[in-house]
Formats: sequence, C-alpha cells, structure tokens
Amino acid sequence: MKMVKWKHLFFILLGAVVSVVLILIIMMSIPPKDDQYRGTSLDESDYAPFNISTNKHDLNLLINHYLEEEILEGAMDYKVLLDEEVDLYGTLPIFSQNLQLKLSFESMAMENGDIVLQQKGISVGQMDLPISFVMKLIKDNYNIPDWVVIQPNEERIYVALTEMELKSDVKVKVDQFDLKNDEIQFTLLVPVK
Repeated sequence: MKMVKWKHLFFILLGAVVSVVLILIIMMSIPPKDDQYRGTSLDESDYAPFNISTNKHDLNLLINHYLEEEILEGAMDYKVLLDEEVDLYGTLPIFSQNLQLKLSFESMAMENGDIVLQQKGISVGQMDLPISFVMKLIKDNYNIPDWVVIQPNEERIYVALTEMELKSDVKVKVDQFDLKNDEIQFTLLVPVK
C-alpha cells in the first residue's frame, strides 16, 4: 500500500515540475509589447550649438567610460565596440548559466538627432536563440538608461541621445554617424536661456 502511494506522489511531483517548466518556456517565448520611436525634437533656439567631429576610437573610449561610470553600477558586465557596425558584448543569464553574448547592429542617424541600431547578427555561446528572445532578456536583465529603448519585436534599439541627461542641461544630437568611413559628427547644445 505504501509503495503505491509513493508512486502516485512521485508522478504528481513529476507532473508539477514538467508543468512549471512548460509554463516558463511559454512565458519566455511570448514577445513583449514594445515602445514606439520617441521622435522628440529640441527647440534649438534655447541652446548654443557646438559642432564636434570625432572618430570610432575616441567615441569607443567615451562610451565605455560612460558605461563604467554611470550605468554599470549593480548591473551585469557589458561593453560596446564601434567598428564598421555597433557591437555589444556581454554575458546573458540563461537557466543559471552565464553565456557569452555578441550582438551586431547597423546604425542609422535620425533626423531629430537620435540613433537607431538595427540588429544584424547575434552570437550567444553555442546556442541558436531567436533574436527577439535574446533582446527581451537583455531588456529585462541589463541596467539600461531610460533614453535607450530596446524593441525586441522590431529587433532594434532606439538611442534617444536628445533625451540623455547631462550636466548643466547640455543636450547631444547626432548629425552624422558613418562608421564605415569613420565620420562621426555631433552637436552639443548648451542652454543659453
């Protein structure tokens, strides 16, 4: 009698574990609702413009310094590398494992001074995972500033540089972001009113 009761309890427990795993898999595969492009524009009459030209090497130094100083506090480790594309390197937690991650993006400067990064390639350890799933995990697990909008369903990241908060209310907008020819130009907008 005790043997039969034990078998029944074992199969009930096994069914519960399988159910929980299936529910988790289904919930992770449902795509999230994405934010839309922000598309805001600045009233530039309140600012004095300063044009800045730079190159990928110097911008890489600035971006990764900013990530270390401002964003990575308490977050997982990741870095950005500008080459002919924008590459994001980091680790991704999946089922208590940290997998090496590399995402490659094609960049496009928007008319309002923001940047759109359209996903081009992905590498997550040896696993073949859907791009939208990986971007959703990044969105949920990385410490991302409010002005960076990850849109997993569209496989892109919207970088609202014009909404980035800098000291003294200085604003930044991109004028040219041509990584292949190493021609990068920004306008720093310093408030005058």
